[in-house]
Amino acid sequence: MATVKTSRSRGTPVTVRENGPRLEEGLNPFKSEKFDAESYVQSKCSLNDKEIMQLCAYLVDLKKASAEEMRRSVFANYAAFIRTSKEISDLEGELSSIRNLLSTQAALIHGLAEGVNVDSLSISNSDGSSVNATSDSEDKEILDLDKWLVEFPDLLDVLLAERRVDEALAALDEGERVVSEAKEMKSLNPSLLLSLQHSISEHRQKLADQLAEAACQPSTRGTELRASVSALKKLGDGPHAHSLLLKAHLQRYQYNMQSLRPSSTSYGGAYTAALAQLVFSAVAQAASDSLAIFGEEPAYTSELVMWATKQTEAFALLVKRHALASSAAAGGLRAAAECVQIALGHCSLLEARGLALCPVLLKLFRPSVEQALDANLKRIQESTAALAAADDWLLTYPATANRQASRPSSISASNTTAFQHKLTSSAHRFNLMVQDFFEDVGPLLSMQLGGQALEGLFQVFNSYVSMLIKALPGSMEEEASFEDSGNKIVRMAETEAQQIALLANTSLLADELLPRAAMKLSPVNQAAYKDDNRRRASERQNRHPEQREWRRRLAGSVDRLKDTFCRQHALDLIFTEEGDSHLTADLYINMDGNADEVEWFPSLIFQELFVKLNRMANIAADMFVGRERFAMLLLMRLTETVMLWLSEDQSFWDDIEEGPRPLGPLGLQQFYLDMKFVVCFASHGRYLSRNLQRIVNEIITKAMAAFSATGMDPYRELPEDEWFNDICQDAMERLSGKPKEINGERDLNSPTASVSAQSISSVRSHSSS
Repeated sequence: MATVKTSRSRGTPVTVRENGPRLEEGLNPFKSEKFDAESYVQSKCSLNDKEIMQLCAYLVDLKKASAEEMRRSVFANYAAFIRTSKEISDLEGELSSIRNLLSTQAALIHGLAEGVNVDSLSISNSDGSSVNATSDSEDKEILDLDKWLVEFPDLLDVLLAERRVDEALAALDEGERVVSEAKEMKSLNPSLLLSLQHSISEHRQKLADQLAEAACQPSTRGTELRASVSALKKLGDGPHAHSLLLKAHLQRYQYNMQSLRPSSTSYGGAYTAALAQLVFSAVAQAASDSLAIFGEEPAYTSELVMWATKQTEAFALLVKRHALASSAAAGGLRAAAECVQIALGHCSLLEARGLALCPVLLKLFRPSVEQALDANLKRIQESTAALAAADDWLLTYPATANRQASRPSSISASNTTAFQHKLTSSAHRFNLMVQDFFEDVGPLLSMQLGGQALEGLFQVFNSYVSMLIKALPGSMEEEASFEDSGNKIVRMAETEAQQIALLANTSLLADELLPRAAMKLSPVNQAAYKDDNRRRASERQNRHPEQREWRRRLAGSVDRLKDTFCRQHALDLIFTEEGDSHLTADLYINMDGNADEVEWFPSLIFQELFVKLNRMANIAADMFVGRERFAMLLLMRLTETVMLWLSEDQSFWDDIEEGPRPLGPLGLQQFYLDMKFVVCFASHGRYLSRNLQRIVNEIITKAMAAFSATGMDPYRELPEDEWFNDICQDAMERLSGKPKEINGERDLNSPTASVSAQSISSVRSHSSS
């Protein structure tokens, strides 16, 4: 026992030492002797709102760390305190025994020293005149005492044989009184006194053994057990009596456990409930008996706490072996959570008796729940991957939506909105398993596993995104480095509609479905997670920085898919299947050699970009109902990707700036028209970003700088912006199939229609913006 306690007490401080420096670091400003609270507060009050919020969050974290450090310190030193208290109690018992032994030895020596004088005085008194002085009453008292001394041992034997405990205790007390009076008045021969003391000690030990044997019998019930233990305490052996009380309760519930035999086919929750009822009811009864007999003495209370902790640990091991192990290995998070909740429910009832044993259970159950958590997340990942291999990448409502439509219209709005989202089959499966995953979050919160659950779910979602990236044509080599994707087979998304459906899956999961499910991990107002009001959900998320950071990571994973999608479509647009580029410097440099064949219209590659974006916008309008912002950001990102490639294509700019043929006026005008066309259709489609505008302006500036290097003024060669705008508007109408507005006053296809009416100031203003 001592060895076990020592090992336990030595194991805890390691954690304390690990976390100590971090806590002390936060408390250093307050430990200084020169710390001025008033000036500290004033300095902090001068901060802005954001810094005050950060300071509040820091102080809350510091408070939590301080409380955790105090709890760990108590647990670290508690075993040593209990061990020391028990050793002091044992030492006091040994000192009492030594004191009694010394008293007995002193009386014996005193009797031997005075024995000769007593005998001689008795003989001389019997021969002399003392016979006449002895009264009849004294003779009678002596005769009664002699008779009592003879009958006393036999009386004790009878009382012990008949198990008349109270009378035996009274007789022993009377014997102690006689011994005390005899010592005081020296009315007994020392040899008789020594014999009486020996008889009392012998019968006291016999009674103690008899009571201990009775207390350890399984048939000894409550009242009889308490009487036996109380009698033992009255005999002066309190520590042994308390240990026997605890041992008796242990033997009783172990005897009752013989009828409780777990089976591999039995329900784990039922076994946990039955076992918890036996163990914690025994602990509760032991606590009540200890308080009733021994009161609140620290030594006995400490022994009770140690004993209850040991029984709780034994209970946890049984539950882990027979109920949690199989559930955790199979990923049965709900079954494991139910077992933990049942155990915690029974254990929490002991808090009313001063026994807070739930932390002990949580510490022991945590590995099993972590195993169940990991297995559950792995099952979600594998199940989703299996469906992704056969997914047709078509957005549909979940199967339950059809059944929901036939239900009465009185159902709540929060239940209806859950069925308004369209996903592909693998995403539906992923969402369904995640929602089921968060159904039982109580143990995760109490064990502080909420962060681990969010991290695991993010990894699973990131793995799913990696599979969707593999579904994009041409992305197999790019994503070969992702360990998440492994060698899983994924069905390819061939059409643009299927590829945009991949983005619809991830955006809806990351923006709405997963954060809504994760709100169940919030310890505050857990019932409020069923509220579908987006404003309230946003307010709750603002109170939890951990979940806000988690949502940002989800969005980053979606951006990874979005970037791959845009990069792939940009490359398909710019390059041919043979690897040749559609966007080369020759496209603009050769125009001045074919001035008679020029038709002022955006270049073919930018026409294709407009058509592609227009087609994707129509597809996205059907897929992103209520989430138009995501569709707009997607088109914005694709346009930026194409323009960034043009801006960073060094071979293109080498030919423009240092090629054998310079960029001529017509080439510059066509290049400016293409850039203006990009800005016009992006602005018309409402996905013209500041970043895109900046990229286009930088490209125009580089082209005009290259043209200026030839000695010509680009502002004199370019028409006014209205001319470019009219051509861009006409191109958008023709390419989108809309009827063309006819303007009979001028021909927009003529390169000289408005060259003489140049607006140098407007062009200069545009290029410098």
